[in-house]
Amino acid sequence: MVDVVVDLLNTHLWEPQIFNKLPSALNSPYIRDFWCVWFLVSIGGGIMYLTFSTLSYQFIFDKSQEKHNLFLKNQKRREVALCMWSIPLMGIATTPIMMLELYGYSKIHSGLPSGGIPHLIFEIITFVLFTDCLIYWIHRGLHHRWVYAYIHKPHHLWKVPTPYASHAFHPIDGYMQALPYHLYVFMFPLNNWVYLALFIFVNFWTISIHDGDYRLPALFNTIVNGAAHHTEHHLKFTCNYGQFFTLWDKIGGSYIPPAEEEANHKEVKEVEIIQLKNIEEPISQVKKEEVPRRHKEE
Repeated sequence: MVDVVVDLLNTHLWEPQIFNKLPSALNSPYIRDFWCVWFLVSIGGGIMYLTFSTLSYQFIFDKSQEKHNLFLKNQKRREVALCMWSIPLMGIATTPIMMLELYGYSKIHSGLPSGGIPHLIFEIITFVLFTDCLIYWIHRGLHHRWVYAYIHKPHHLWKVPTPYASHAFHPIDGYMQALPYHLYVFMFPLNNWVYLALFIFVNFWTISIHDGDYRLPALFNTIVNGAAHHTEHHLKFTCNYGQFFTLWDKIGGSYIPPAEEEANHKEVKEVEIIQLKNIEEPISQVKKEEVPRRHKEE
């Protein structure tokens, strides 16, 4: 898929419009391919981010959260600005890896594997489990005092994040947390179309854990690291580092259940707070700011 897009860009954009006007030393296939891949990642990634973050903000995000005292002035604009600055720089760092994939050095394959559909499903499951494990440890490492203030802190400016915060990272932060997705295909086989679909899914997932919608089937409340768990991470910093599941947080001792989970998902109005089972203090005595969450009917 990437090679088809690169060929189209080379044929209709880079070759006639740009590279034919450059000295021959700068007009090599590798340079053209580099900028084609970078263009695809940066422009395509930026368009996908703006489109789906905006749809999530308009139709899912609870805008009453913007009244919370931890919601920053001009926060949405600042989230978008950080992201649009970061994506092209992340693209420059990621492009060499994607060129290796483009030139056939990875284990990406086309068509069904020899094991058929069951093997294809196995590839998807192992991809999710592999990346979930590595991202947990990378994310937790980014919270180490030696690197947090320099790399990961920009993402934690948003205590009450919106969907626009989903990709608002320092470029090195975003690159490191995306690295496991690329490492997988150099270690294990994966269908090229499945790889593309999983890449899109990962971006959707990243938006979804910042959208303030905490509804999950009861069976998955303690298994899936959803928006409620990730909001706890933004508020408390030292918990819920996982990407898809809570497994590694539980193994690593960093799991904290969201307040909804502790309260058996009782619904509250915007001006109210969840009253936990083991707390006898009247709701009226609890400050609203303690739980800046969205509560919607199941």
